[in-house]
Amino acid sequence: MTQTSSPTPFQISLRSDRTSADEISQLLESPGFGSLFTEHMVLVEWDREQGWHGARLMPYGPLPLEPSAAVFHYAQEIFEGMKAYRHDDGSVWTFRPERNAERFNSSARRMAMPELPPTIFLDAIRALVEVDQGWVPPAGTGETSLYLRPFMIATEEALGVRPSNRYLFTVIASPAGSYFSGGLTPVSLWVSDQYVRAAPGGTGFAKTGGNYAASLASQAEGIQHGCDQVVFLDAVEHRYVEELGGMNLFFLYADGRVVTPELSGTILPGVTRASLLDLARERGLVVEERRFSIDEWREGVASGEITEVFACGTAAVITPVGKLAWNGGELDMPQEHTLTMELRQELLDIQYGRAEDRHGWLYQLV
Repeated sequence: MTQTSSPTPFQISLRSDRTSADEISQLLESPGFGSLFTEHMVLVEWDREQGWHGARLMPYGPLPLEPSAAVFHYAQEIFEGMKAYRHDDGSVWTFRPERNAERFNSSARRMAMPELPPTIFLDAIRALVEVDQGWVPPAGTGETSLYLRPFMIATEEALGVRPSNRYLFTVIASPAGSYFSGGLTPVSLWVSDQYVRAAPGGTGFAKTGGNYAASLASQAEGIQHGCDQVVFLDAVEHRYVEELGGMNLFFLYADGRVVTPELSGTILPGVTRASLLDLARERGLVVEERRFSIDEWREGVASGEITEVFACGTAAVITPVGKLAWNGGELDMPQEHTLTMELRQELLDIQYGRAEDRHGWLYQLV
């Protein structure tokens, strides 16, 4: 999907001391993840009188917020995570951004925040990448990208417990190296029986910071037990698998079925998840989105019915699961990751322009 014009008028204010191409090249040799940021950001404001207004692109820097700003006290905050990819011809693309715009507004509705017109969402991303396109890593440098972080916060100075009357939408960008700097290795998962991530009627489907904050104590617990990530079970029966702290789960069966926990309102509807479901169906696999118990997981691996397990998300794309541990035991996952790696490569090839975009998933930024 090629996009060339921006209907949203942005007031442009560029840094006078732009970083040189040579300096950027050196920084991109080892960008890490989420620790290096580009030179500019996009801001758009909202209030009840004017709606969305004041769209501007300006140098990256601190946001002026009062200590009484509502975001600090009542956590009205949502965000998205996306990537921009450099293709071999030098052009820059992102992946299914309309899905991110839709999810952003779904999160906004749940958090009693104003919806953002998708045109502003997309135009803001394109405006920032056009100006800071030199920070998109070159093609052929592995799984490198420019990570994009659109977010919205409540800015009204008020301590009353109610939706804010003012908000700020912002987009920042961060060059990212390969998520697995030492090579792709299977992750180990800890089953949390003390904490839950989300409950029915809560905010589990929204991409809001509070969900991630709620996962950190169990993440620390998992690390104490020698695991990389945490598996959350449902809040009612504590039986059904939901997701990791920030990734969706998939289970591949010997008979050609692909099973993933259903979107029940407590699970984040991942863009990578949705894309993999489409790719799996195109391969002739039987896809099942349903409740999936921890017992079915353990018994399926033990019997050999489950042949591969993987987690997926924007940052890591797909990572195989190598071990499941819980209070009282652990179980090694199957060591074959053939279909997992084939799906991973197929998705990456589309994102980096190495394969035909037969779904129209790519959106050109530059």
